[in-house]
Formats: sequence, structure tokens, C-alpha cells
Amino acid sequence: MKQYETVIGLEVHVELATRTKIFCGCSTAFGGRPNSHTCPVCTGMPGSLPVLNRKVLEYAVAVGLATNCHITRYCKFDRKNYFYPDNPQNYQISQLYLPICRDGYVEIETEEGSRKVGIHEIHMEEDAGKLIHDEWEDCTLVDYNRSGVPLIEIVSEPDMRSAEEVIAYLEKLRLIIQYLGASDCKLQEGSMRADVNLSVREAGTEKFGTRTEMKNLSSFHSIERAIEGERNRQIDLLESGGTVVQETRRWDEAKNTSYAMRSKEDARDYRYFPDPDLVPVSISEEFLDEIRSRQPELRTEKMKRYREEFDIPDYDIEIITGSKHMADIFEETVALGAQPKKVSNWLMVETLRLLKDKEMDPEDIRFSPENLAKLIALTEGKAINSTVAKEVFEVMFQENVDPERYVEEKGLRMVSDEGALRRTVEEVIAANPKSVEDYRNGKEKAIGFLVGQTMKAMKGKADPASVTGLLKELL
Repeated sequence: MKQYETVIGLEVHVELATRTKIFCGCSTAFGGRPNSHTCPVCTGMPGSLPVLNRKVLEYAVAVGLATNCHITRYCKFDRKNYFYPDNPQNYQISQLYLPICRDGYVEIETEEGSRKVGIHEIHMEEDAGKLIHDEWEDCTLVDYNRSGVPLIEIVSEPDMRSAEEVIAYLEKLRLIIQYLGASDCKLQEGSMRADVNLSVREAGTEKFGTRTEMKNLSSFHSIERAIEGERNRQIDLLESGGTVVQETRRWDEAKNTSYAMRSKEDARDYRYFPDPDLVPVSISEEFLDEIRSRQPELRTEKMKRYREEFDIPDYDIEIITGSKHMADIFEETVALGAQPKKVSNWLMVETLRLLKDKEMDPEDIRFSPENLAKLIALTEGKAINSTVAKEVFEVMFQENVDPERYVEEKGLRMVSDEGALRRTVEEVIAANPKSVEDYRNGKEKAIGFLVGQTMKAMKGKADPASVTGLLKELL
């Protein structure tokens, strides 16, 4: 069998984190009653005029700068003409001829090392509405709340050769955009979507094969499976003497397969022409300097600083900086006086455990740095033991309670009366002669049972180390 190489390029659509839509003042909030975030502009009513949201331009330029793109100083909008029920104007306002950003790249890390993936362009455009298929009533309904939500489309060069490289590229893009605050990039809510353009060719040849475009990819897991599935489908076709047809295909996650949607259109089929209702955008050097001055510390720089500034393992650094929100919590908690390693431990162990249990993203963390710092101080000051601390943290994780107040209200503070602790230990020793005898006969594990009985009698409000020490003294 011939050896084949996979050639992959991506079109990544990102919903920007503006409060209002790209060309009108309607809300961009996710959810809401169908068709309640609409107006004449975003529903395509005759005579309505679009006005560009300045924040969309700022975010697009910020992403372009962070991905090493050249910023187009004079750009404009074009109409992409097509009919579809979720497209009320019968055209989409996009950028074909003069996109806002061109010729950039991002560096990715894979098991084979680091390499650059080129970015052909980034352009601004509006999103379409959403079709809702009601199988019970056998009809399709349209929700225009999403119509006019601002997007940037990031079009890569066909530089990726495997699913691993694709995921590394998407992860890098997602983190850059999240660190910029330009989008939350939640795939499950559709604020980041990727279409995969894939072809195969015989290894060693330079000419590209016929590509297909894969849509309906809502998770990194789906993207990996779709790439492998489409690669195998194309190779099987070629090996059996068939030909690959240029088309758009839809990935069915449940069936782990794809099916053809339509033949792939060329740009001229959309009859693009400059939008007559929107003036061209001219970007000054002062505007670019303003955006540059606001660019935050991105993940790569943050990781380097953490290695120099905080005494925590590289693995911790990689996980913590993998979420801007988690990194912010880490830094703010340390700034409040907590030791970096203690903060890292709470984030890496208990926080990640609860996120996994509750199927949440790090961006969904609700507890404040102030409360995490208070909990660490209570533990370090031996006001509560580690078991109680974990119980308090679970409540804090869900409700962001003040741990100091919660400990006082629930009476969880450790007993500091040494006399009371000594009396309890003596009672436990008297009540468990068999365990006492086992310990004195050299069975070290027996003391663990006695510690547990003491902690139970103290309702958990004792320091296990102090209990162990006192037991050994009395025994």
C-alpha cells in the first residue's frame, strides 16, 4: 500500500466578547428567549443601516498582533451573497478582498518539537442565526439572536499534518484569545468553532490532493476523530481507484462518520462585492500603538516568569497557566501573602478534582483569591486541620463562602485546650485495650486506629499530628 501524507488547514470562527453585536446595539448574551436580541439591522429589514462596533475592530487587531500578523491599514467589508433561512439579509457581511490581518503565524509544541503554523488571514464578519429542528412538530424554527454576533475567522495555511498538530494549534489560539479577553472560546457554546480542510497526497509529492471541508465540530475530541475518519475515507477511495470530490461534509459524532452536505463553492459563486452601507476602515499608527500598549502578558511569557519568580514545579506551571482565570486566581492569592506552593497545591489537587467531578471548566471557578488565601491561612495557622479544610473548600468552591466566617458559624475551629485533648486520648486508650496491646507488641498500624477514634470523639476538631504525639507519649 502507498504511503500517504495528510495536509490540513483550518478555518476557526471565534465569537468576540463584545456586549453588543457587530453592526447594531443588540445584546450578544448567550441564551435568552428566541428572537429577543434582535432589531431591524440584525434581522435584515430593508432600509436599516449597519454601523461598525469599534470594540470588534480592537479585538481583531489585538488577535492579529498576538499572532504575528500584518495589520491591513486600509480595509473594508464585502457582501457574501447566498440564501439560507438563518441568513435574513440573504447575504453575510464579511471581508474578502481586504481582510484586517494577513500573513501571521503561531508556534506550536508537539512531541516532535516546535514549529510554526502560518495564518493566511484573519477577517471580521457577522454570524448567522440558528435553525432549530423540531422533530415532534416536523418543522424548523429560526432564532435570530445569534444573527449579527461579531466573529473573527482565522484562516490557517495548509501547514498541519496530523490531528496532534491541529489540536496543538487550536489550543494555542484558544489561550492567546482568552488571555487577550477577546472571547471565552467555549466550544460547547459555539463561541469557538473550527472547520477542517483536509486532503491526502502520496508521501514525497508536492502537489496537493483534492480537499474536503469538515463542519459541525464542537469539541477537540470530535476534531481528532473527524480528521482520522476523513483521512481514512480519502485513502480508501484512492486505493480503490476512486477520486476525492471537493465538497463540504458534516461530521456525525454519534455515528462516528461524515456525510456530504454540498459541493464546495468557490469565492466567485458567492458574488462578493464591497458593502455599500459601510465605509472603509482606515487604521492610524496611534490606534495601533494604543492596542499594542494594552496587550497583556501571554501564556508563554507568563510561564517563563513563573519559573523565575515562584518555586513551583513545571507541571504545575503548565496546568495553572493553561487557564487565564486560574492563573489570575493563583497570582492574586499569592499577592495576598499565601505561599506559592500552597496555592498551587490547592489548585492542582482539590480544585482540579472538583472541576472534573462537576464537569466544569477552569473558567467557571467561582471562589475568590481572598477566600482561598483565608483558607490557606486557617490551615497554616492550625485553626483547622486538613480534613476540615477540604470540607470547607468544597463549600467555598460551590458558594464562595468566607471560610473564616463559615468555620466560626459551624464550630469547626480546632480545640486548642490541651487538657481536653489529653482527657479524650486517655478515654480512647482506656476504651480500646486490644489496640493498645497490639501497639505495645510492635504493631505500629494500631496507633492509626486510636488516632481515628480520638478524631471521632473530638468531632474532627483536633490536629492529627498532635493526637499522634500525645498517644505515643501516653502509651
